[in-house]
Amino acid sequence: MTGKPVILIVDDDPVQLNTVVSILQKNYNCVPVSSGKTALQFLENRLADLILLDYNMPDMTGIDVLTAIQETEHTALIPVIFLTGVDDAEGEVSALRMGASDYIVKPIRPAVLLTRVKAQLELSKSRMNMEYLIAERTEELWHANERLKKREDSTLQLLARITDMRDEDTGGHILRTTGYTEIIVKALREDPNHPEGYELSEEEGQSIVKCAKLHDLGKIAIPDKILLKPAKLTDEEFAVIKMHPVYGERFFSDFIKSDSEDPFLETAREITYSHHEKWNGTGYPLGLSGKNIPLSGRIVAIADVYDALVSERPYKKPFSHEKAAEIIVSDSGRHFDPYLVDIFVAHQEEFIEVSKIKDNIPKYEFAHSMSY
Repeated sequence: MTGKPVILIVDDDPVQLNTVVSILQKNYNCVPVSSGKTALQFLENRLADLILLDYNMPDMTGIDVLTAIQETEHTALIPVIFLTGVDDAEGEVSALRMGASDYIVKPIRPAVLLTRVKAQLELSKSRMNMEYLIAERTEELWHANERLKKREDSTLQLLARITDMRDEDTGGHILRTTGYTEIIVKALREDPNHPEGYELSEEEGQSIVKCAKLHDLGKIAIPDKILLKPAKLTDEEFAVIKMHPVYGERFFSDFIKSDSEDPFLETAREITYSHHEKWNGTGYPLGLSGKNIPLSGRIVAIADVYDALVSERPYKKPFSHEKAAEIIVSDSGRHFDPYLVDIFVAHQEEFIEVSKIKDNIPKYEFAHSMSY
């Protein structure tokens, strides 16, 4: 606030108007007007730090003027003190409920007026300072939250990269699986007629998409000679591979013990242990069935299997999309959640586009030198 505070004084009685000005003009820049309409015209182009407003006026009542002030964004926060010649308790309550800051009964006593005006200006200044500090702090918190989000995303990407480093033959599997997961999550969120049990909040959906890239995190505990074997696995070797959901679950469970309030970690845990479960209960590691399998795991199951089918591996050529889609549809109600298969069928073109993604980040030789 620079210079003297500006006080807009609105009163249709010229005697009262001059009285108020004479009391305040030493300390304040007074703008006297004789009608509500004139006051509003003044406020169209200028602002006041405080408004003294007559309660009873012929053209517009004080309540009418206050309403107009509060409905205009740039004037809504200006404090208003009502002036009235009648000691009207009901009118006072009405004015205060409308948002008036104070209420002074005429005849005006100079000491009372000066004290009330000073108090309201100080309160207004304090409020403005507080709002500024809150806005500044809010911006700081927003930036801090954005930094945490970026750090979280970087950490997720790092964990996913660690997994990917172990298996150079899956080129882009993590990126594509995340992309397929996002397609299904988006379709679920946009379907107003989804069955009960398929509800996803925006936050839950984002967590599933982010955590999808960690579905194979447990593979970091699988020996290279099995994980990187360029041929079909024996039954014993496949039994070792089937332990990777267990290892992933243990990893996240340890973190959940120290931060049980983070639903994001729980989503990551669910996906790592349940993405190889099957709708009919014949999957692993727990043999869960139907909706006992977390929705996040059922979503990633389709994404994971589809990418495995359409991708080249040392032991297989890639299947065409048509063949992969045929396999997934034929396993609806056995391996996969039937409703999610319907979503897959409805969004096949999007799956095809994501299947073209390749991971061009170079692999690291030391990934093969690890011994177990």
